[in-house]
Amino acid sequence: MSHTVDIPNELKASLRKFRFARRNAGSAALIVKINKQKLIMEEVEQFDNISIDDLAEELPENSPRYVVLSHELNHSDGRKSFPLVLVNWAPRSSEMGLLTLHASAFIDFQNTADVSKVIEVREGAEGFTQEAIDSKLLQG
Repeated sequence: MSHTVDIPNELKASLRKFRFARRNAGSAALIVKINKQKLIMEEVEQFDNISIDDLAEELPENSPRYVVLSHELNHSDGRKSFPLVLVNWAPRSSEMGLLTLHASAFIDFQNTADVSKVIEVREGAEGFTQEAIDSKLLQG
């Protein structure tokens, strides 16, 4: 199978470690970008116990990112869960070539991260709020 963008083993190991970390409060995130010159994915940063608003502030306004998010979700019956979600951060103001590259590598990254739930964010920080994430996750 041909890959547009390579996913290095270090990133795969980091994703695996992030997936299986035990969490009991808040949200955690692992942010990944594509290095356009080298055509590889690179880990940008990891955050533990970060609010969605703070995470939105950390993401660039004009550049796409993949965000693997472990998010504290409070259910109506009082249960608490920490679903793993892939946020496809792809602001409309991003460079078209980078958005195309980002889109072409998305499924490969999603499969490598082993995350089935995807949330698309194209409106920037305005579309990436605690309420928006909760409502999308609680819908099923």
